[in-house]
Amino acid sequence: MAKDGPNWDGLLKWSIAHSDGTRPTRNLSEEDRRWFMEAMQSQSIDVTQRMKEITMVMQTPEQVLEAQGVTAADIEDMLDELQEHVESIDMANDLHSIGGLVPLLGYLKNSHANIRAKAAEVVSTVVQNNPRSQQLVMEANGLEPLLCNFSSDPDVTVRTKALGAISSLIRHNKPGIAAFRLANGYAALRDALGTESVRFQRKALNLIQYLLHENSSDCYVVSELGFPRIMLHLASSEDAEVREAALHGLLELARDKIGGNNCALGEDEKLKQLLEERIQCISMMSPEDLGAAREERQLVDSLWNTCYKEPSSLREKGLLALPGEDAPPPDVASKHFEPPLRGWAANRTGDSKASTKKQETPLLLGPSPPNDGAGIQGTSNHEA
Repeated sequence: MAKDGPNWDGLLKWSIAHSDGTRPTRNLSEEDRRWFMEAMQSQSIDVTQRMKEITMVMQTPEQVLEAQGVTAADIEDMLDELQEHVESIDMANDLHSIGGLVPLLGYLKNSHANIRAKAAEVVSTVVQNNPRSQQLVMEANGLEPLLCNFSSDPDVTVRTKALGAISSLIRHNKPGIAAFRLANGYAALRDALGTESVRFQRKALNLIQYLLHENSSDCYVVSELGFPRIMLHLASSEDAEVREAALHGLLELARDKIGGNNCALGEDEKLKQLLEERIQCISMMSPEDLGAAREERQLVDSLWNTCYKEPSSLREKGLLALPGEDAPPPDVASKHFEPPLRGWAANRTGDSKASTKKQETPLLLGPSPPNDGAGIQGTSNHEA
């Protein structure tokens, strides 16, 4: 029975026979050349061709796929494969030219929540750190379905994935940020902070911090929408990343001089109470937890210093910078990975020192022997 796929044993034997030097070199026959190329090409994937095939599936109506036995799980697997391909920026940009971007955005409106979530993941990969694809998605009106899923999808995973795609789409993208603001994106972020999903909260807080850092004028809008109170609440979260992200957001607001948030936060007794509670919690942490809370310690001190113009008590307690935190990591590998030339030179130095010691005149105890001249002269006088 013939085996499926290339004959790897035959290919290995053929390669050895033509490369081990046991046979004289000869020109390959056309048959050998064709067999070798077919064997190698059968194991290579034409990514562009594969993306075209995936695009054809995405362009096929859902009811037609269902009639052919294609399930939602099959579509998810296909999108997983597509996501791997578009991790390359070139392939991500090619997705539009082969007609795959628009049907991918169409999957954001699919009736299956898992497909909507997975499609948002793929979009996030396509546009991440990719200005060209960001522009193409904006031109294809891709922000609209993402905003719709982010703000109102009944599935929190879909909302979270959509927010991740939005973050990648508008990052370092001024038209995208402007469109997000006009679409009342800040109100959707406020709603996200009010959910019970820790992951959703983290993503929302991280995007808020980025937007405030890039556009300090938005601090006024955020304050008017009631974000400071929500952040004060989340800064006491049991999740360390949520706490840190909330403190980051409060620090951005506290540093805002134009909107007057610096004074407003400094006069808020709840902020002072929060920071005192965080300082107390930090003071009671174990050494391991203190190391993990390094960023939180710095944020608490920076926020206190910004609002109250004095360092926090973390400095007095020696908890702001722990011993060894700024020291370089110990060198545990250089002895094992010493460059050969350096090791050889060290050995040569050691050998030369050893040989030098061997050539030194040994130390003699007792009176020194008479020199040859004196001995000869004495003998001559005695004989005389």
